[in-house]
Amino acid sequence: MILLCAAGETNTNVAMKLDVRIQTVCKWRQRFVGRRLDGLLDEPRPGTPRKVSDKDVERVLTMTLESPPQRRHALEHSCGSRPIGLSRSTISRIWRAFALQPHRSESFKLSKEPLFIETVRDIVGLYLNPPDRALVLCVDEKSQIQALNRTQPLLPMRPGQAERRTHDYTRHGTTSLFAALDVKTGQVIGECHRRHRSAEFRKFLDTIDPAAPAPLEIHLIMDNYGTHKTAMIRRWLAKRPTFVRGLQRQDTSMESLENWRRQLGGEFGEIHPVVFPV
Repeated sequence: MILLCAAGETNTNVAMKLDVRIQTVCKWRQRFVGRRLDGLLDEPRPGTPRKVSDKDVERVLTMTLESPPQRRHALEHSCGSRPIGLSRSTISRIWRAFALQPHRSESFKLSKEPLFIETVRDIVGLYLNPPDRALVLCVDEKSQIQALNRTQPLLPMRPGQAERRTHDYTRHGTTSLFAALDVKTGQVIGECHRRHRSAEFRKFLDTIDPAAPAPLEIHLIMDNYGTHKTAMIRRWLAKRPTFVRGLQRQDTSMESLENWRRQLGGEFGEIHPVVFPV
């Protein structure tokens, strides 16, 4: 504003360029003429003086960003009588002003696979743009699933009353779930076995073979588990040219079946080979 006035602009032109009122331009122009640079400083405002200084704000930010989690936890629950000397609401306002959320925590994982970017591109490419006349299946297994059952039958839900179940349960050993997810159609071919070996994985491949449409080429996306790389599995795949051994992923972040497994939820009793709709 002052620079425009010094360049010879009128108060009206300066107000139009800066989108302010003419009275505002006149005010700051007069203050600069009368007191030079000191006139541009903000004058003391009426009301209660500020109690939290910039050093206090800096101290809170330093403790929040540079302290270990134990001290951050103590800071979060501090009050005026603590050594920090600030109330809980003051600390909360400082955090909100700088968009800090110490109570939240997120997780991440760094892949050690040397060709991780190339693998991600290939896997995502298979999902989003599969080859013509091809079926892409994400194959995975979950071992050591506890087969549990409630000691009494469930009591059904009624109007005004939720479904009820007993708090105790009966164990029926463990089982291993083998599953193949077709992301395009949303169907899962699932099968349970007592053990988790290459022999059981070959039986699961025998289940996939007749369930897949005959004229389609089948691309399998699997992880690097040892049961997928035995000589038995290699011979089985070599005898079936329609099965293309797909990409091998190392990180669970690339598992499309992971979300489906989390949603299964309930107790596993006697489960037979079945095609599960998602």
